[in-house]
Amino acid sequence: MLLTSLAAALGLAVLTTQTPRPAPADAPAERFSAERAMTDVRRMSQAPRPVGSTDHALVQAYLHGRMMQLGLAPTFQGGALSPAAVRRIEDRGDSVEGVSVVNLVGVLPGRDPSLPLVVLMAHYDSVPGSPGAADDASGVAAVLEAVRAIKARGPADRGLVVLLTDGEELNLDGARTFFSDHPLRHRVGAVVNLEARGGGGRALMFETGPGNAQTIDLYARAARRAEGGPSSNALAVFVYRLMSNDTDFTLARDRGLTGLNLAFIGRPDQYHSPRSTPEALDQGSLQHIGAQALESADALLRAPVLPVATRNAVYSDVFGLGVLRHGLDTGWWLLGVAGLLTVFAAWGARHATGLTWRQGVKGLTGGLWLLTAGGVLAQAARLLGGPIWDRSQSVETYYVMLRRLPWMEAGVGLVLLGAVFALTAGRATIGRRLLAGVIGAAAVLATALGGFDPVVLGAALVAVGLSLWPGGEDETVWGGWLGAIVLVLMLGVLVQAAAPEAALLFVWTGLAASVAAALAAAIGARLERWAALVPAAVATVVVGGWLAGLGHFIFLGVGMDQPGALGLIALLILILARPLAPAATSSDPASAKLAIHTLAAMGAAALVLGAGLSLAARHAEPAVAVEIQAP
Repeated sequence: MLLTSLAAALGLAVLTTQTPRPAPADAPAERFSAERAMTDVRRMSQAPRPVGSTDHALVQAYLHGRMMQLGLAPTFQGGALSPAAVRRIEDRGDSVEGVSVVNLVGVLPGRDPSLPLVVLMAHYDSVPGSPGAADDASGVAAVLEAVRAIKARGPADRGLVVLLTDGEELNLDGARTFFSDHPLRHRVGAVVNLEARGGGGRALMFETGPGNAQTIDLYARAARRAEGGPSSNALAVFVYRLMSNDTDFTLARDRGLTGLNLAFIGRPDQYHSPRSTPEALDQGSLQHIGAQALESADALLRAPVLPVATRNAVYSDVFGLGVLRHGLDTGWWLLGVAGLLTVFAAWGARHATGLTWRQGVKGLTGGLWLLTAGGVLAQAARLLGGPIWDRSQSVETYYVMLRRLPWMEAGVGLVLLGAVFALTAGRATIGRRLLAGVIGAAAVLATALGGFDPVVLGAALVAVGLSLWPGGEDETVWGGWLGAIVLVLMLGVLVQAAAPEAALLFVWTGLAASVAAALAAAIGARLERWAALVPAAVATVVVGGWLAGLGHFIFLGVGMDQPGALGLIALLILILARPLAPAATSSDPASAKLAIHTLAAMGAAALVLGAGLSLAARHAEPAVAVEIQAP
């Protein structure tokens, strides 16, 4: 049941993270068609188009003509280069004499000119050395195709500003010019921006304006009509706010505007790369980002009132089918319900099996072992693939690491799976000293390759100590299960107090695990009947599949420097799947012993294979010099 449930969860994650089928050129006029949009992608991406180049000027003229065809009456808005943009151009050996940024601004008028306007925005420049089919020809093409579809749906009360910005790759200069100087800037009420950091994958809505509850409500309703459905969660918005990355949307957000920022980040080898060609672009990604942009922009144009900043929402899409959402304070109520259900499960387990609080504490320390050991092992496995960004000696290294990212993701995932198997098989079965030695060696390796990291060192000390603790082994299935649930709920309380938008990982997963535990206690607390384990199996498949898909996006976003974040995903999946593991107290001790040793062997194999895959990334994607620009 353990292996089947984990395999099904992985399969569900793979299935639900696929991009939708691209709509053909003969799709209904009111719908978004990736095949129609690809005409513009191919025309724009024949060669790199950095600001000041001949190809940049040719693409600019082409886009002006396309906007004329759409009846947008486009105008050029020129702007000066910022000092940072000047330095970037000069650093690559080019002259800045006579170079400026030039936005293309068009308007699709609404029936009521007094209403605030909606901006649909993407940038048309690229970095030197990259045709930029994804970044951001795909965004520009999606904007133009969305405008065509909006026109086919008939007039809206609100007007649409189509803004194709220039100089985003230099220093957001085009967007800065528009939001600082354009006469329409004071009439803007909402912004939808399209970006890319890669060449494939589902398009994620990863940033909003401040106080996003009303914006999320509109997005949830609109994106359900898009092929592929919604793809967003509060965790992504929260994490992105903590990062130093900027897009054109940053200028709108800093002015207090509401809106949506969309991007896809799969196929990272194409980011700012010569590989970013129309042929390499995932047209399903174009379909997904374009359909979401179309439906969101159309909903804003036809909304009686635009969303305003109120409060932030806690939310996540569920397999692209819809968006679950609630207020910040609701997390406390959900944690309370999860706590009560956990108490009920503990009461049932105590009466049926004699569960003690000491066994629960040992289960909690088992979860802590997985979290700390997993973090150390993940960091070591990741560093086998190459240096982290902070220790890179050149910008080129950053792009080499992006190309290696899929290999490193597979490696880190397997290493963490090995840690989960080690915990469920029993640390004593594998050998406490052996486990402590492996974790210690991983910490030394991570320090040697990545430099001193107090978090990694602290986690290693905790994991080694728990590995060597003779009395720290989980004694019962219930002790291991409920102890891990309590650990997650404790973490949920801390995160709910500090950053409630990010607490959904702990709150929702902890609630699902506590519901499964309570049902198991009610059906058969001895866990001797298959029916009692069905709730845990269902939770592992459904919630575990959601977590695995979320973990994929987390690794693409922050895994290059913070691979240990997947250790948290491993812990969350553990609290769902823990009772499905074979137990030494089984009614068939011989079969249970064989299963436990098999699980331990699989854990060791996963650890070795994961490290090998990450190390193989160095050979699969060797470091080669390419003409690129800093991220």
